Amino acid sequence: MTSYVELNNEVIVRDIEGKYQLHKDKEALDLYLRDSIDGRSMKFESISDKIKYLVDNNYYEKEIIDKYSMDFMGDLHEYIKSFGFSFQSYMSASKFYENYALKSDDGEYILEDYNDKILICSLAIANGDTEVAKKVAKRLIRQEFQPATPTFLNLGRKRAGELVSCFLLTVEDSCEGISYAVASANHLSKIGGGVALNLTRLRARAESIKGIEGASGGVVGVAKMLEQSFSYFNQMGARQGAGAVYLNVLHADFDALMDTKKINADERVRLATLSIGAIIPDVFMRLAEKNETGYAFYPHSIYKKYGLHLDDLNMEEWYDKLVADPDIRKKEINPRQYLTRIAATQMESGYPYIVYIDTANRDHTLKDLGMIRMSNLCCEIFQYQEPSQIESYGSSASQWGQDVSCNLGSLNIVNLMESKEVDKAIDTAVRFLTDVSDRTDIHQVPTIKMGNDKSHSIGLGAMNLHGYLMKNNIMYATDEAVEFADVFFAMMRYYAIKTSMEIARERKETFEGFEKSEYAKGRASDVLGKYYEVDFRPKSDKVKKLFEGIYVPDKNDWAKLLDEVKEVGIYNAYLMAIAPTQSISYVQNSTSSIMPITEQIEVRIYGDSTTIYPMPFLTNENMLFYRSAYNTDMFKVIDVVAAAQGDGDRHVPVRAQLWMFPQLFQGHVDQGISTTLFVTDDRTTRDIARYYIYAYKKGLKSLYYTRTKMLRELNNECLSCSV
Repeated sequence: MTSYVELNNEVIVRDIEGKYQLHKDKEALDLYLRDSIDGRSMKFESISDKIKYLVDNNYYEKEIIDKYSMDFMGDLHEYIKSFGFSFQSYMSASKFYENYALKSDDGEYILEDYNDKILICSLAIANGDTEVAKKVAKRLIRQEFQPATPTFLNLGRKRAGELVSCFLLTVEDSCEGISYAVASANHLSKIGGGVALNLTRLRARAESIKGIEGASGGVVGVAKMLEQSFSYFNQMGARQGAGAVYLNVLHADFDALMDTKKINADERVRLATLSIGAIIPDVFMRLAEKNETGYAFYPHSIYKKYGLHLDDLNMEEWYDKLVADPDIRKKEINPRQYLTRIAATQMESGYPYIVYIDTANRDHTLKDLGMIRMSNLCCEIFQYQEPSQIESYGSSASQWGQDVSCNLGSLNIVNLMESKEVDKAIDTAVRFLTDVSDRTDIHQVPTIKMGNDKSHSIGLGAMNLHGYLMKNNIMYATDEAVEFADVFFAMMRYYAIKTSMEIARERKETFEGFEKSEYAKGRASDVLGKYYEVDFRPKSDKVKKLFEGIYVPDKNDWAKLLDEVKEVGIYNAYLMAIAPTQSISYVQNSTSSIMPITEQIEVRIYGDSTTIYPMPFLTNENMLFYRSAYNTDMFKVIDVVAAAQGDGDRHVPVRAQLWMFPQLFQGHVDQGISTTLFVTDDRTTRDIARYYIYAYKKGLKSLYYTRTKMLRELNNECLSCSV
């Protein structure tokens, strides 16, 4: 008898007409649910019996369940079931049941189906408010909004991890600062967090310590120590701890950090699992463009003379001054060669991530409160951080600064656009993520707690962009795709700000420092002023049709909203960030984030099993609309991301914007977008460096991985060409 795995694998076996058997995936799904799930699912007479069992056996949090009547929970469960949810692919169902569904302690029984998961998430986030619970349930079961993995997994569970899983830490240049960072990273990793750390404040190798020249071991030693910690402090053996370190390219140890990713690097310095990121200021890009000599600095010499750390400095103001100062220790570098070296390292390892730090700070809605100094493991979080003054262990004299935690969730563009209830869904999503932030209390890491308590920050993102475009017969890298992204994300920002303002009005509270933000400047804001001046409604007939039945705010709506925000305030310091969404995309039967797909039919190997995942809405007839990212002009992919970011001049053709100054760019997404470059092995390091320059010129704040594929493999897998 054919198993569901075999049926799923038959998807890529052509029939007698030479077509892929896409219907086999649905057959595999049905057989999987029948043979593997139904028999393992613990049976109950009613939902009330199930809830009582799960509470009594320490699976569900009793304090949450006690806030509702059993009658209401039964009615809500029936309401959820009334939407008739069903999984759309074998991958979606298997991913949910293997990674998200609650199981008995011995692993033998499945205790939740998808409807149950939506029920407990809705009850937990609503905190006793029945109306809120019903609103949340509707958006979740219709898959218009999806919380990030730790939130979706842990809400309502008795023995649960944290609801957030992404953190940013500053490492101070002292033994106490390094110890705090390592200990904090260990704790955050233990509770399921991915941790990014900024090493830019650390002194370089061979700098002085207490006046003794040559005593410093530099940043690589600290990075190596962090890598070992992440390996040890994992998530109860279920998943390896995940960490990244960032360093400014003008730090004297940057080339040494790059060396750690060489294939032939000495094992004493090689970073096998720790991710690395490059913080790149404008001045570096200008020097690279002009092919002029540059200088990297030894940070401690700057601190000794000026009392400032390297990451405290705006290099537009300080670079020439530091170069001319004989007291500042420095070394000569070639920025253009650095870019090609970064490209070569990315082709070997995927690293480093790239952050255009001055672009991020120009677009920063809180620029008068503090500086953005780094990003996270996926390069979409951009929030300001404040340094700490950390004294010896046990001292009460430490002055805690502000670090960052990420509260993430994503809209499903297909389901959201088809529901036509964009404003209501975004309202629910913003309130949902705000509640996640409000109930997060990681007091063991004071700087993380400080940042969360002061800012109430969230990161609402989106996924299924390529799926939506394909479903509407639009190629990813086209003017229509760019226009759709521009309109959608401007609209998304409007409704997110509106909801945050309403929360501030209801609670009579704003984030700390609102009065210094761009939101408080009204029409004088150089970040938000474009919304008063430019109409971000659709222009072409094709895109207008996509938004039929959906109210897209015009510039008058924006003017009214932002004038009101100036008076009322908003609750969340940050609102939007577009994460990669890999795992939750599978559950949603969605394309990942806003990036193009890599394969029309994805082949995933898990252990000794292979899972086939046809892209959403794929047929043998429409495959050409699902062109692989590896077969797509990367410049045009960057154009689409830039439109979502909201960067560029709408009145200038996208390709004509190449050499415009980045100062002209403003963004719809107040934080960032995780952007992956997809290249084939025939690309040169010079080609990739050109992508870096183009992304910078288009106003992107960051670039995530560079994925390299063998050309011969791509030619063998080009499904659209073989149909």
